[in-house]
Amino acid sequence: MYRNWVILAIIVLIYLPVSIDATVLHVAIPTLSAALSLSSTEMLWVIDIYSLIMAGLILPMGALGDRIGFKRLMLIGAGIFGVASLMAAFANTAFMLIAARAFLGVGAAMILPATLAGVRNTFLDEKQRNYALGVWGTVGGGGAAFGPLLGGFILEHFTWGTVFLINVPIIILVLVLIPWLVPKQEVQTKQPLNLMQALILVTAILMLIYSVKTSIHAFNVWMILIFIVGLGLLVGFIRHQLKTTQPMIDFSLFKNPVISTSIVMAMVAMIALVGFELLLSQELQFVYGYSPLEAGLFILPFMIAICIGGPFTSILMNHYGLRPVATIGMLMCAVSFLGLAMTNFDTHSIQAWVWMVLMGISVEIALLSSTAAIMSSVSPQKATAAGAIEGMAYELGAGLGIAIFGLLLAIFYTQSIVLPVDLPQNLVAQVSSSIGEAIRIVQPLEPALKQEVKQAAFEAFIHAHSKVLGISGVMFLILSIFVWRTLPDKKQLAG
Repeated sequence: MYRNWVILAIIVLIYLPVSIDATVLHVAIPTLSAALSLSSTEMLWVIDIYSLIMAGLILPMGALGDRIGFKRLMLIGAGIFGVASLMAAFANTAFMLIAARAFLGVGAAMILPATLAGVRNTFLDEKQRNYALGVWGTVGGGGAAFGPLLGGFILEHFTWGTVFLINVPIIILVLVLIPWLVPKQEVQTKQPLNLMQALILVTAILMLIYSVKTSIHAFNVWMILIFIVGLGLLVGFIRHQLKTTQPMIDFSLFKNPVISTSIVMAMVAMIALVGFELLLSQELQFVYGYSPLEAGLFILPFMIAICIGGPFTSILMNHYGLRPVATIGMLMCAVSFLGLAMTNFDTHSIQAWVWMVLMGISVEIALLSSTAAIMSSVSPQKATAAGAIEGMAYELGAGLGIAIFGLLLAIFYTQSIVLPVDLPQNLVAQVSSSIGEAIRIVQPLEPALKQEVKQAAFEAFIHAHSKVLGISGVMFLILSIFVWRTLPDKKQLAG
């Protein structure tokens, strides 16, 4: 039994940089924009590409884990992740950084399903597995939540490249420990990989998100064509998966209401976690003038709450079962988002922290209860594939969180900004596109006009942020009803 917990320690150690890298750049937006002269679109891709690549590749990497064993998959993924971290640390252009972040996503797509399969194969007792998943969930959610604080601390004392260099010693340690302490597993040598289908899925997702993002500020016929091609690829991918005898996605798993509902929960919870952090980090720095470290410290209660939520959820799951715990988690998310929508983060900080604590606990409840349900609903032989589907939901949620929250914020910001009449017409479009562009563009203007434009941008951003949070609250309220109606009772869950 002691060895099982040693293996868990290795698993969470390699999972930690994967989860941190999903959010560590959230507070670095102003710094990176200045250092690499990034446009707002390039900045979103720097953040977004990591999760989107993971989402598209994580399923075939799960199949690869079944074929070669989670130990080998973890070793290969760790090696790729380490090399990509070095590439990102020394990138000096937007293209190089986006490419390095994409490469990081490839390594992470191998690591994540390997860690879940490692937990499933190491802890065969359900209650012990739930506690182990509680630790795993704390590291995953806590790492993603603490990413902004770590990023803020690094930017306060070091250059931005250090954000990626901190991964390297962790990777080296893991590469030493895994061959020594982690046992070999039985493998399925005939497991299909479906790499071409994975590339089609990634291409479809990227084309759809690119066309939607770009159309906000540069709508033209090319964006329509890219959207149509991306949609066609996605439809073709789904039709192929339904017809083929060896699909990349095992749709038979989705017939289980526990798995299908849990995937929805995981995706929506990650949309909330990542999207909220990104928007709050921008508001604190752009509107209220916080430094990256100060912004990270402001979000600290949210981070602590996520860490507490993991073990807390494990206890609740073992005593009350999935349905009531998951439903309460969704309701708590709804209440906290609606409360945050009506809170001024600068003048009512204590109130904001209370709502963030509630949301942190509830998001972790949603994430961990969905993970525990999926892992308990499949056999050990299906663990890697199920873990890959769960991981895809996580990462697709993270990518969509950035895309959806960013898209809604941009729409509401553009609609609500009221600019002074004496602002030169050639600057109106840029100032109206985003708060980052507005602050950069107005620097050469005379002081009175510059302050007036900045104030208009601040008010528009706050209004847009409040609307996005309100919509999120309503979404979670609807989801809580859906979860209660679709999940079975505790006694119906498969062990």
